[in-house]
Amino acid sequence: MVLSRRGVVIGGLALVAAGATGNIAQAATAKSFFAGTASDNDFVYRKTNFAKIDKRWHRQIVKYFSSESVGTVVVDTRHHFLYLIMENKTAIRYGVGVGKEGFKWYGRATIDRRALWPQWVPPPEMRKRRPELPPMIAGGASNNPLGPRALYLYRDGADIGYRLHGTLEPWSIGTDASSGCIRMFPEDIIDLYQRCPIGTAVEVLPHIADQAPASTTVE
Repeated sequence: MVLSRRGVVIGGLALVAAGATGNIAQAATAKSFFAGTASDNDFVYRKTNFAKIDKRWHRQIVKYFSSESVGTVVVDTRHHFLYLIMENKTAIRYGVGVGKEGFKWYGRATIDRRALWPQWVPPPEMRKRRPELPPMIAGGASNNPLGPRALYLYRDGADIGYRLHGTLEPWSIGTDASSGCIRMFPEDIIDLYQRCPIGTAVEVLPHIADQAPASTTVE
């Protein structure tokens, strides 16, 4: 088959059009995960369209048998759930997104810092891998991946670089998606934040952490 220059140009334009159509479709799909906006502490965020979210990831009270004290946060990375232990063998269960190959830490920690609309400073390792990232994104910015709240985990008084925070990608809840931290729906991290004072105990259960390469990259 002989291709003319005109045929090549037309074919190229067709591919560009197909790519544009694909991008439009992806944007439309992403948009469907949101349902309007809400105001919080003078900032606005996009509300999650929970009708689009599998009900297993919805926040709910469940039976939970554990020897951990009431008020402890337990992160089950294998099944993508975070539990806040309550009285009478129950817990509030939240769906979460967890780390992929960069997720390296598990064990016990405490929440020693909490932040409303935190700024995000990409770790040096992440900026090396993604040089297009800015050195800092202000809290409340539309592209800040931490969302409306962040809970910072410490061990023996030291920040371990691991956070519980919101997400701009509600479709990533229930998956191994982040570079290390635990992602939650904006509504859920706001709810968890108000239930977890400084000093809250956290246990992160093993998953892929025990096989991850040494890295401090988190997101």
